[in-house]
Formats: sequence, C-alpha cells, structure tokens
Amino acid sequence: MTGDSPLGQQSEYPDKYSAGLLFAIARAESRAALGIGDDLPFHGVDIWNAWELTWLASSGQPRTATIEIRVPAESPKLVESKSLKLYLNSFAMTSFESAQAVRDVIASDLSGCVDADTGVTLLIPATTEGRTSETLPGDCIDDLDVDCGTWDVDATLLQSSPDDTVTESLHSHVLRSLCPVTAQPDLGSVLVSYSGPKIDRASLLRYIVSFRKHNDFHEACVERIFLDIERQCAPANLSVYARYQRRGGIDINPFRSNFESEAPNPRLWRQ
Repeated sequence: MTGDSPLGQQSEYPDKYSAGLLFAIARAESRAALGIGDDLPFHGVDIWNAWELTWLASSGQPRTATIEIRVPAESPKLVESKSLKLYLNSFAMTSFESAQAVRDVIASDLSGCVDADTGVTLLIPATTEGRTSETLPGDCIDDLDVDCGTWDVDATLLQSSPDDTVTESLHSHVLRSLCPVTAQPDLGSVLVSYSGPKIDRASLLRYIVSFRKHNDFHEACVERIFLDIERQCAPANLSVYARYQRRGGIDINPFRSNFESEAPNPRLWRQ
C-alpha cells in the first residue's frame, strides 16, 4: 500500500518547494477489505488542518498561515500524511508573490496527487488568532459505567432497539487507533449522528474502545465505523465524523454520511 512512502522512514526536510514530495495512497485496497466497491455507500470529505505553513514574500520577509484542506471521499487516492508535512515544509525558503499564489499552488498540487478537485483555504493569522475551541453536538457517552475488554474491532458489540426510533447525536473522546505503518497511536473524538433504531449507548462505547489496538489509517477507521453501524443498527440516516489530534502539525478529520452534504470544521479542545 505504501510503496516508497516516507512514512516510517528517516527523512530529510527540504526547504525548497517540491511538489514531488507528495505521496498518494489508493483508497481501493482498504475499501475492498471492507466490502466497498466503486458504488460508495456514503459521501463525505477528509478535512486536513495544517498549522505550520510558512514561506517567503518576494522581499524575503517570512509569511505564515494555516490551511484547511478538503479532499473529497470520492477521490480515488488520499495523501500520505508525512509526505504532506514534508511538502508543506518545502515552502519555508521559497518566495511567492502573494498568499493567493501559495494557495493556488497547493490546491493544484494536491488535486493532482489525489486525482480530484481539492479545496484549499489559506488562513492568515488575523483570521485565526481569536479562534476558540468548540464542542461536538449531542451527548458524550464516555462517562457510562461499562466493562471494556475487547481490543479487536468487533461490530457485533453494537446493539440497537428496533422498536424505539430516535434522531440523535452521540460522541466520544476515547477513540484510539494505530498507524498501520509505524504503529504510533492516533487519538481522536468521534461523532455519530443518526435517525433510526435507538443505538444502545454502552454498546457503542464498547465498540469504539475496540479500535484501541486496531491498525489502520484515519479514513479507513471512519469508513469501518460507518459500515458497521449501518449493518448492525440499520439507521435510515447516518453520519460519522472523527476529529483526530494533530501529528506533525497536521490534524486529519474524516467525515462520512448518507444524508448530510456539508461538514463543519470545528477545532476541538485537543486540537
């Protein structure tokens, strides 16, 4: 899957712009393992926030910004996260005429990497310095008194009540998975919004905890959660949204839904 990816390898950190640092990973392999073909059971987006972008103005004066990247879930490829870090680092000692020029280059390079139009919003300090953290909607299930001991993902943990139909949002901050290449832990929060048979909250928490030693990329974890809930609980409407902590100055936030068309980009307490 990763081929010549820099992930898990010792790397140099070039500071001259190079689009060739980007490395794409095909989504097909992880989706095939979940039984997903070309006809996706969801739509959505991967929202990447990069916090360490800097470049030089034409005068040589440093500029800095953060960027929001939106990669559509329908794209055949995703960007490997370390390659994105190396790529963005390569802007550090490169001159650009304007912030807009930087944004345009990044948008073009990323769209070419994933073979799909990729949205890029560049945010200068004046627009982000006063930003505060937000909370996920709905009820947090983390304080439930449950016994947890399943450390391999198990969809059969999920239970619902067919005779009790609800519309609600539930979230947890204890999501943990492992990078499939480096085995480094990825921690995050996950939001489940749905309409349908009422999901047993204790069973959902046990299920989320069962990812604790699971090796997979962020995007694949969210797609597995979506499919497992859909298959086990049969909601009419379902959205799954994970907000992961940043690694290497980048946080990755996959959103998958069968009824919502837009995903917000809130900054949570750990982000």
